[in-house]
Amino acid sequence: MEMNNFEKEATPLNLNIEDKHTLQSNGFKAPSSPKQPFFIGVAGGTASGKTTVCNMINTQLHDQRVVLITQDSFYHSLSDKMLQKVNEYNFDHPDAFDTKLLLSTLEKLKCGQPVTIPNYDFNSHKRIEAGRQVQPANIIVLEGILVLHDSGVRNLLNMKIFVDEDSDVRLTRRMQRLAIERGRNIENVLDQYSRFVKPSFEDFVLPTKKYADIIIPSGGDNDVAIDLIVQNIRMKLGQHDLCKIYPNIFVICSTFQIKGMHTLIRDVKTTKHDFVFYSDRLIRLVVEHGLGHLPFSEKQVITPTGSVYSGVIFCSRLCGVSVIRSGESMENALRACCKGIKIGKILIHGHGTNGRQLIYEKLPKDIASRHVLLLDPVLATGNSAVKAISLLLNKGVSESNIIFLNLVASPQGINAVCERFPMIKLVTSEIDASLNEKSHVIPGLGQFGDRYFATDD
Repeated sequence: MEMNNFEKEATPLNLNIEDKHTLQSNGFKAPSSPKQPFFIGVAGGTASGKTTVCNMINTQLHDQRVVLITQDSFYHSLSDKMLQKVNEYNFDHPDAFDTKLLLSTLEKLKCGQPVTIPNYDFNSHKRIEAGRQVQPANIIVLEGILVLHDSGVRNLLNMKIFVDEDSDVRLTRRMQRLAIERGRNIENVLDQYSRFVKPSFEDFVLPTKKYADIIIPSGGDNDVAIDLIVQNIRMKLGQHDLCKIYPNIFVICSTFQIKGMHTLIRDVKTTKHDFVFYSDRLIRLVVEHGLGHLPFSEKQVITPTGSVYSGVIFCSRLCGVSVIRSGESMENALRACCKGIKIGKILIHGHGTNGRQLIYEKLPKDIASRHVLLLDPVLATGNSAVKAISLLLNKGVSESNIIFLNLVASPQGINAVCERFPMIKLVTSEIDASLNEKSHVIPGLGQFGDRYFATDD
């Protein structure tokens, strides 16, 4: 994989999702639409290894819902008159594709709408009935020789990949595919390549290389490049728009397991037993992720085989502080991860319209010298969190030594906390859409403490 030298803005493995909304400096306006898919465009010459790259990405992202769409499905149907001279038709020219239909299809998927992908028959060179029904997915991979040619399609892509391969290798693969596997005449394959494929590649395909964020040499044989791309995709999938404003927000990467557990704890019909069980599992993941942000030092140990293992040891001067009472639901997970850890408690109640009043606090006497894991499963307005963090700072805790852990956070709560305390680390499993008029997180999961401790109606 190499840097794209055509444009300074394109830096492989340091990609930014194109921001379709204005991020206001004075706060974040929560989007009303569902989370949009992550669009990946994979372009390159014929037989360069595009499909192999797409399949490898799909295989490694098995825990995400991935849909592959090929540009070939959007070929124009040829009229009977055109079919009489099909050997004169250039299937590698941009005009051979129904780009308008392709663009509208992608825009519907972006809006969370199901679409129908045309079923193109390469023998009759026509679209046939019963196109493929595709539902919105986490990741949409669009593959084709001219995926990066149209500016409208390019602007929808979050990641643009160009698969680069030697021309002789591509010709050999094309001959094998068409002449051997599909029974085409070798002379016709070579004639078509010299008259249409090669000139179109030089005129239309190769120039789109300058738009790529990532260029993969050696096509599907480049395992290292694919691994790095997948890592970057996973990072981007876990990134919320707020993460672009506040670098101290860490959202654990969503998987089908995490999404499934969130579905269960958010369901109003979920039993108390199941709510506690799956909440505990999610809390454990959040705690483990939070612990990963502690400072560490390198350490070598001798294994039972007599070998040397080079590892790390994390900071041992830490404690937990739960915001009573829902924060107490996170204590067991913290104790399970950190044997013998000290845990303090803070009780804060509403006072007036927006204020919060400290009712009770019991903290370790040496808390000023420790890293603190602040526990509260739901971050709503952020008023209680601000009060709790302010108390810790007054006790001498360094702001950079506070890691705030929760399951669900609202954009308003994140703004309130991160604007006031830019040095703390905030770890959550999902950022929800907004708050309602009662300051409840939406879609949220209700009154967490009541549901967890079975004190609701």
